[in-house]
Formats: sequence, structure tokens, C-alpha cells
Amino acid sequence: MKKIALKGILITIEHMNTKGVILKPEFEKAILDLNFSEFTEIQEKCIPIIQAGRDLIGLSHTGSGKTAAFGFPTLEKVIPGKGIQLLVLVPTRELCSQVTKEFIKFTKYRRTAIVEITGGVAINPQIHHLARADVVVGTPGRILDHLQRGTINLSIVKILVLDEADKMFEMGFIDDLNKIISRIPKTSQKLLFGATMPAAIMNITKNYMNNPERIKMPTYVDKSKLIQHYYQIDRYNKFSLLMHALQQETEGLTIVFCSTRRGVDLVHKNLINQGVKSEALHGGLTQNRRTSVIEAFHAKKLQVLVASDVAARGLDIKNVNLIVNYDLPRTSEEYVHRIGRTARAGSEGKVISLLAEEDYDNFRKVLQDRSLLIQKLVTPEFKKLAFIAPKRPSGRPNFSHNRSGGPQRFSNSKFSRRR
Repeated sequence: MKKIALKGILITIEHMNTKGVILKPEFEKAILDLNFSEFTEIQEKCIPIIQAGRDLIGLSHTGSGKTAAFGFPTLEKVIPGKGIQLLVLVPTRELCSQVTKEFIKFTKYRRTAIVEITGGVAINPQIHHLARADVVVGTPGRILDHLQRGTINLSIVKILVLDEADKMFEMGFIDDLNKIISRIPKTSQKLLFGATMPAAIMNITKNYMNNPERIKMPTYVDKSKLIQHYYQIDRYNKFSLLMHALQQETEGLTIVFCSTRRGVDLVHKNLINQGVKSEALHGGLTQNRRTSVIEAFHAKKLQVLVASDVAARGLDIKNVNLIVNYDLPRTSEEYVHRIGRTARAGSEGKVISLLAEEDYDNFRKVLQDRSLLIQKLVTPEFKKLAFIAPKRPSGRPNFSHNRSGGPQRFSNSKFSRRR
């Protein structure tokens, strides 16, 4: 039990294991409202380092609690009304919105002007809000746009956070990041978070960071409760097998991952044709549309979310029981990032990968992570369904019917390991 004083009122914090982490009273009161039971491992390790003013590299996956790990100690250092002192850069609009909402909760008892800056929306309201901002959370492209317009002042930024840095590099933001960082005081504290550390991140650390501390978290997935399977299937039957798998899942939410926007849209539309409550999520949607889709999924108004990796990156979606890899990711890191949305907090989860011939190379890369236990299942009998693709130039719909003579099968010896 711990007692804190907030504006002359004595508050008792009960039932929370602070693990020795001490925050300012107004933030500890916010934690109380958020029903934290204890700090997660990454929060316990990162918060004291950030409070001490050290640069930091944190490697962790979605769901580990990293937003609070950098949010609370950085927001503590912001003095309201003194200009932009904290800049958080993220790769996607969805993550920007998510981080902003969390920051607003964290600062419930300290009036702080937190401004969300992304593309896809009108820029004039952003210019108005930036004039009074204490904290800015934004995507690199729109932040750079404001810098070029002279509508954002980063000259007194005390702390820079790069969240999901590896994804920003993957999306081609490296030049934008270098331009933005060059406009921030060299003495500012710099914090970098991601799931992996590609070479581009190493260049950032070498050029801009001051002897950073490194914190690496284990995968935030309870592997004892996570069932990972794959089916070998020809591509013409992928959708039919997907429908069969969904029909076996009577409870919980499902996320289906596709590798392209076009794939996301096609799978989503065909699910709708089969009576499944589905929505698509990818970078080609408007910000309002993407927000409404995410909110509907959180509210369990949908059965299935069909998503691209980029759009879903960093989203903390709870109560996901099934992940389906309709297309296999290109790396084991991306696979782990996908599956990290299920089997959390003691709950059970399942991952099913649909492995067609064009997925073989990617699957080999996934299996380079020797800790992944992915078991092959015998492909069940299922109803063959037509997969309706966009119209051909002739104007006729393209029905991708099932065909005999699928791709050459991998034997168990190729994808199975001796345990």
C-alpha cells in the first residue's frame, strides 16, 4: 500500500505492485483510474532509465505495455504552456490515434495540450492546435509537411520518441526521420522502440543517440497457450479453407492478415458475400473510415477484421482468439508481431497459416525462428466456394474456381523439426 498527496488530498494506492517505480502524484492518480495492477516488465525497466534522462532503445512487441513505458516518464517532464517539449513519431495514423488517446488518459490530472498530427485530414485545424501544443504525436510525412510550412516549432523539444521505429524504416520514412531529427536540439533525450533492430536503426543510434541503454523484452505471447498450425493448400482453395476455419470458431474475434491492400479488399468482400460480419483495414482507407473500423472491432460488432500488416501495426486489440495468415509474412519477426495479438494475459489463442506454393519462401524465413512451434495439420474436407475477383477488362467477373492438380506439396521433413 502506498499513499500519495494530490492537491492536498491524501490518496491511498492499493492492490498495485509498483515494483519500485515512482511517478509524480498526478500520474500515480491516473494509474489508479486506469486500474493498473502492476507495472509490466518493460515499464519497470524503462521508466527509471527515462526518468534519469538517458537515451534508450527498447525492443518489444505489441501488447507489452511500451506506450505507458515511455508515456508516463516523458509526460512527467513536460511543463504545460511552454511549447512543444515532447515529440512522438509513429508509422501509421491508427497508432498515432491510439498513442494520443493513451496520453490523454495519462495526463488526466495534469492539463497538457496533446496534439495528434497525421495526413488524410485537413491541415488548417492542426496548424491552429500546434500553436498551443505541449506534446505532439504524429506521422513523419505530416510532421515534415508542417516543418516545411513553418507551422511547427521543434526548437525546444526535450524528448523525441520513435515508436515502431523498425516499421517506419520499412515503410521508407528514413529520409523524413533524418530531416525531422536534424531540426530537434542535439541535447534532447531520444527514445527508440521497435520489435526488431534493422541496420537503419543502428545508423540512427550511431548518428543521433548518446550511448543509449538497450532493453530487450521476450515475445509477449504465452506460447503455452498459443496453438500454431498450418495447412498446405493450393491458392484456388484458400478462401474455401478460410471459411471452413471461421465456421469452426464460434467465439471471440478473428484477424485475417493479407500481404496487400488488394488482397485485403478481395478477402473482405468475399467474406461479406458469405454472410460474415467483416471489415477491411489498410492504408488506402480514409482516416475516418479506419477509425470507425477499429472502433467497431473493439466493440465486438464485427466477427472478422481483414488487415494488412502496416495498417494493423502497433494496434493493441484485445480478446482476439484466432489469427489467420491468409498470406504468409516475409519474416519471422513479422509473424511474431502478428501472433502477438492473441494468447495474452493468460487467455488461449490460435494461429492458422494457409500455406500455398507462393508462400513457401516466406514460410522458410518464418521458421528461422527456432522457438516457433508450428505444426502441420491434415487439410480437412470443406465446401468449395467461388472466390469473386474484380471484373476483367471484358466486363465479366473473374470467378477463381477450385482446380485440381495443386502445387507440389512439401513433405513433413521439409517444414517439420525434431523436437
